[in-house]
This record gives sequence, C-alpha cells and structure tokens, in this order.
Amino acid sequence: MTIWNLGSINADHVYAVPHIPTPGETLAATGLSRGLGGKGANMSVAAARAGARVAHLGAVGEDGGWMVERLESYGVDCAHVQRRGGPSGHAIITVDAKGENAITLWPGANRDIEPEAVKQALQGAAPGDLFVTQNETALQPEAAAQARAKGLTVAYAAAPFDAEAVRAVRPHLDLLVLNEIEARQLEQALDASIESLGIAHIVVTLGARGCDWIEAGSGTRHHVDAPPVEAVDTTGAGDTFTGYLLAGLSQGLAMEAALNRATRAAALKVGRPGAADAIPTAEEVERAVF
Repeated sequence: MTIWNLGSINADHVYAVPHIPTPGETLAATGLSRGLGGKGANMSVAAARAGARVAHLGAVGEDGGWMVERLESYGVDCAHVQRRGGPSGHAIITVDAKGENAITLWPGANRDIEPEAVKQALQGAAPGDLFVTQNETALQPEAAAQARAKGLTVAYAAAPFDAEAVRAVRPHLDLLVLNEIEARQLEQALDASIESLGIAHIVVTLGARGCDWIEAGSGTRHHVDAPPVEAVDTTGAGDTFTGYLLAGLSQGLAMEAALNRATRAAALKVGRPGAADAIPTAEEVERAVF
C-alpha cells in the first residue's frame, strides 16, 4: 500500500528568538539554521520514517535539488517531484524560548505544479492506497477527486487554513485532520459543526492535550491524551502527527492505535529543533519513555 502525497517542499530558514516579534518590533535572532520543511515534505518524511511506502507529488525550483536528495535519503519516492524554473518554496520561521513559532511562507514552485504530471502519477495508484494533500500547493480538489475515483482513501490536512479550499475538497474526503483553531474557523465559515460535515473521520489536534477523533456515522468523539513533554520547537509537530497517522492506517492499524502512535511521535518531535530533519523514526517512537 502506498501513500500518495501532493504536498509542498520548502527550505526552512529557522531563527531562534527570545520571543515572537510584535508588529513594528526589530528583534535580534540568537540562532539560524536551514533545513528541509514544508507541510507536504514533513508528512512524507514522517510517514516514511514510520515505515510506510510514500510517493511524493510536488515541485521544486532550480535551487531545490538538495531538498529532493534529502527526501530520498529518508526513504521517500521522489520520482514524481517536478523540476520547475524559478525558486523553490521557502519558509521564514521564528521560534521563541518556549518552542512556539511564527511562520511566513513563500510558495515558489509549490504553486507551479503541472496538472497533467499529477494526473499521470496518480494513474499508478491502486485501490486501497491513501492520498493526502494540504493547502501549500495547487490542484488539491482535482487530485483528490481523481484519487477518490480510483478507490483511494482521501485524507486532507486543512492548513494553512482556507475556508474555500476546504469547501472545494470536502466532497472527496474520507479523513480530515485539523487543529482546534482551524476547527473553529471551519465551523464559523460553514455555520455548521464539524460533526455534521459528513466526513467519515475527523481528527482535531489539541497540542499538548492530545487529539480528538470524531466518527461521522455515530458522532462519537474519542479522546487520545498526549505524553507530557517540554517543548523545544513545535514546527512540524502537526505534520509529524498526520504522517504517522496515515502510515499507521496504511499498515493496518486501527484508528485508535494509529492515533496513539502518531501522538507519541509528535511528542518526540516537539522536543527537538527543526522540521523534517527532526522527525523521529518508528524505532525511536517505540522505545520512547515519557
């Protein structure tokens, strides 16, 4: 079984700061690092490190060769990553002393994905495979519709939040993952509760409090606690959670078991600086004692 991920690939420029700058404030950073990031790339790395087979659909610019090599080194199939003219996507990330962050994105090649190439790539998918996408690329509704028509389970991480993007992809979804702020934004935009959306499974992440899983059929809400940890850097924690969740489902785990492992993986991630490069392996997650 393969996870097909139509997702962003970014270079993360991470600045350590005493606190997140306020409007009009000039603040000296105390550290700078560059690494692989992007919600899509993070999810692909997480799923691959959890032991799943992952094929990434996306694009990088002329400066993105090192990012593709990094993805491949983590076990991600990048045969369908397109090479485009111009710059790759990148993110400016500030991380404060408590591990909280603020992120500014430049989409670059992530918004310049060739539709026909994505269509051809998904021709290689098989019923029972999983498809996932987020809001940092293009073609989400078209690719989700194609994946659903081929019998794939379609998952969607509604971030960065965009109500119209959610509306467009919603008819094709089997699994929606979003954080509690995004859940409130979605309810306000649709004037409806998330329980009433008709999506088979909805997972709402709650940060240090774990997550809730909502079954549409019964409206039942299940809660999974997160292990107590001291946060160093929350960048990519949600993506780590989603990648591990999808990997667990692709490996035949029941939803609750997949959520428990995903929550443990995210807890380990927040204890490390960085994004994709800091995502734990399955062995590390299994050995972890909290």
